[in-house]
Amino acid sequence: MNTFDRKELNSLFWRYLGSSLLITLSGALGVMVDSVIVGHLIGSDGVSAVNLNSTMIQLLMTISLIVASGGGMLVGYALGRKEYDLARYIFTQSTIGSLVVGLLFALLGLVAVDDMARLLCQNESLYVMVRDYLRVVLLGAPAYMLMWGISTMISVDGSPRLASVAIVVDNVVNLILDVVFIKLLGMGIEGSSLATVIGHLVGIAIMLLHFVGRDCLLSLSFRGGTLVEWRNIISQGAPLAVASICLTLLLFTSNKMVLGAVGREGIFVFSVCMNLLQVYNLFLAGTCRSLQTLGAVLVGQRNSEGVRFVFAKSLRFITVAMAATCAYVWLFPSTISLLFGAEGDALVAECNYALRIFAISFVPFCYIYFVMIVFKLLSYNRMSIFISLILSLTVIPVISFMANYATEYIWYSYLIAYIIEIVAIVVVYKVGRIDIRARMASL
Repeated sequence: MNTFDRKELNSLFWRYLGSSLLITLSGALGVMVDSVIVGHLIGSDGVSAVNLNSTMIQLLMTISLIVASGGGMLVGYALGRKEYDLARYIFTQSTIGSLVVGLLFALLGLVAVDDMARLLCQNESLYVMVRDYLRVVLLGAPAYMLMWGISTMISVDGSPRLASVAIVVDNVVNLILDVVFIKLLGMGIEGSSLATVIGHLVGIAIMLLHFVGRDCLLSLSFRGGTLVEWRNIISQGAPLAVASICLTLLLFTSNKMVLGAVGREGIFVFSVCMNLLQVYNLFLAGTCRSLQTLGAVLVGQRNSEGVRFVFAKSLRFITVAMAATCAYVWLFPSTISLLFGAEGDALVAECNYALRIFAISFVPFCYIYFVMIVFKLLSYNRMSIFISLILSLTVIPVISFMANYATEYIWYSYLIAYIIEIVAIVVVYKVGRIDIRARMASL
């Protein structure tokens, strides 16, 4: 790659990364500030109820990853090869699929919300809050699905900034309505969930402006592909979807184990730590979103030097961001504990202790996830699916053991599991004789 191309790609990388970070920053702050508002206006049980519902939200994201993320990567490949009809066809199928799935979940919200809430929470003190929050999440599922799906597509189609603006506005509306619904209208936890759905609808309306612009390449079209493309969409989204399915199972299992082992105060501490993950996810998801979007186009262009350049830039950024976050948590954990409404010296101390452990635990998680994305972009599908499987499933037996036999060390479960995963990935990589350099050279 010549100097001009390198500078141009560097500028493009930072433009995509900046937009992706803004999107994930808005999303992460939306979740965290939502929990902060709920914690101060409703109490620690409200924070716990929101966290217990994270399993269902993660399930919605899982299906979105299958449909939207898989479709988004295929659209990126097609646009890189200038196969515009195929790109439009895949976009159409992904959008319709997202909407249909969202409507099916809304139907569940009408007929089965009580049973689903009981599945998420067996604690009677928290059950009503969990059910009320869950009902709105399910009825608003179409908004969740379309928000994630359309933001992915317009970013691939060259409007990452519009996607970021839409999601920022989405979260601003959400946070304002949180205060209005909970404090002024007295709607309780249900108001917080409704604020999120309305924010998504506003964001979707803004993103639809992309499709009336002159530079828009995507539009609804049923020409240019066949139903076989669905197999490709699912195949492309499979590693991320498998990772998300496993994370859904992990969240469900972890919430249940922690609630059973250390009670209501313990689930509050765990909820605060899961909100810390949102900070790491800001940098990880933002970088990986940019990497997938820009990387898919570069792979479609068979630009091996460009792909290598983007990989290196992404890895350096994640490393610096994680180091800074980890250092802050270790130095000032109380600022996080108190932010979420922790009261009493004992609860604050336990939060601080757990936060420091999780601050280290999330570092290997970020590297493992990044490696999975790299393998996926380079079409090492089996390796990426293997990583996506163990990413969360390894944690489940570890946290189960700790909850039953070593409760005092339960906060170390994630760290121990991720160390085991790194060893497993290295072994499989060596045994499988995978050669990333050769694959890069073949682009």
